[in-house]
Parts: sequence; structure tokens; C-alpha cells
Amino acid sequence: MSATWSEGEPPEPLRITALGGVLILLRASLLGTLVFGGLLLLLLVRLIERPLCGLHRPVTPFITQFVCRNAFRILGIGFTAHGTLMKHRGAVVANHTSWLDIFALNAKKRIYFVSKAEVAAWPGIGWLARATGTVFIERNRARAKEQTDLFEARLMAGHKLLFFPEGTSTDGLRVLPFKTTLFAAFFGDHLRDICYIQPVSAVFHAPNGAEQRFYGWWGEMEFGPHLLKTLASLRQGRVELTYHTPLKVSDFPHRKALAAECERVVRQGHAEMRN
Repeated sequence: MSATWSEGEPPEPLRITALGGVLILLRASLLGTLVFGGLLLLLLVRLIERPLCGLHRPVTPFITQFVCRNAFRILGIGFTAHGTLMKHRGAVVANHTSWLDIFALNAKKRIYFVSKAEVAAWPGIGWLARATGTVFIERNRARAKEQTDLFEARLMAGHKLLFFPEGTSTDGLRVLPFKTTLFAAFFGDHLRDICYIQPVSAVFHAPNGAEQRFYGWWGEMEFGPHLLKTLASLRQGRVELTYHTPLKVSDFPHRKALAAECERVVRQGHAEMRN
């Protein structure tokens, strides 16, 4: 598994000390217990929740949120968030640094990710994604109507969807241009007048003494070494989120205008937090 954005200097090579090895064993055991224990509990609750509530998930998102909040405690990564969470129907869009974004954005808000269909087949991550209600989409124009209908059903059920318009993770030092494709779904007749999009800027501040790109995941970086580096770090940094004012879809003439404004807001917030 690898990210696709590959510009800039390559990352520093992985180096793990003896103490780092001990931290890997300790943190991995605690994190594995938390994540897979939470997954088991979620699946058990979902056995009751699904037949009673259908698409509605009144209980299981709280389990996901609990797991993600405590994952940062186990890792030793600080977590802060600013702004007000959106209460309207709609979606959240954010810049994308690494797999850690999943924990960060779930820790603050009960959301459902939108992901490419290939992720469903990934060992471990695919299982977690399906269990937590991720919406899987295909890059297939023939299925565009079907996917729009799925978006509509989930949004009408009160789900807050989240997607990364950059389409890839980065080194965390920049915000890439936003792709506009997924924004089109919100301009359908049943959604345009009731949906909002909330831009979120996410910044991972590196541990003291580490290079600024420490938490970034890009180029040919594999998931395993990146995870080990994160687990092995004696000193950890922090993640900072800013939830910006939600944008009403009907205030924009088309998806490109909405995507451009979301990008501008996220980029500005990202620059302010990094500085």
C-alpha cells in the first residue's frame, strides 16, 4: 500500500533504536487491543443496531470515536481542535497527510469516510473501513448515478460523510489542488438546497527535533515502516484541527466553484496553523 503524491525530497530512512523497539511492542499491543477490541464490540452492537435502525447508526459511531480518541493517548500524540462542528446535513472535506487523519477526524466528529473501492480489499484496514460504515466508490462513469443515489441515501439518513479532495496523502507541508468530482453529488435535486460542506484544516506538528514531514505519508512509502516509525518515537508531536464555517451548497453555481472555495479555506487554515 502506498501513497501516490511523490514530489519533493524522499523521506529520511527508517531508524529504530533499542528503546524504539520496546515502544513498538508496548504501543502495538495496546493499540491492537484497543482497535480490534473496539471492532469486535462494534460488530456485536451492529448485529442489533442494523435490523432495528437500518442505515441509521445511533450507537456504533460512539465506539469508533472512543477508539480513535484513545489511540492518540496510546501513541502519545497530542490532539487539539478549534471551531464548531457542523450540525447541518452534508459532508466534511479536509487535507490529507497520512493514515493518522482517519484517527484524528474520527476522534472529534462522528463521520463516515468516502474511500476508493480498492480499500475494501486491503487486509485489516478494509475490514475496519467496512465495519465503520465507509462509503466505497469506483472511478466508473457508468456507476455515477448509482453512487449519487448512495450518497443521497446516506446523507438523508443523517450521516456526515468525509472525503479528501486532494485524492492522495502528502508530506503534510502543503495542500494540493482539490479534485472536483465528488462535489458534483451534492448538486443533485434532492441535496443541493439542504446540504452544507464543512472545510477542515489538519496539521500534524512534528516531534521536537524531528523533520517537519515526520508524520507525512507520500511517494513510495509503505504503511508498515511508517507505522513502525510512529510507534517507535520516544517524543511525539501533535495534531491540530480547525473546523471552518460550513458552506451551503446552493450558494455556489457548480461543483468547481464550491471545490475552489473549500480549497481556499483549507489552504489558508493550514498555513495559519503551520505558522
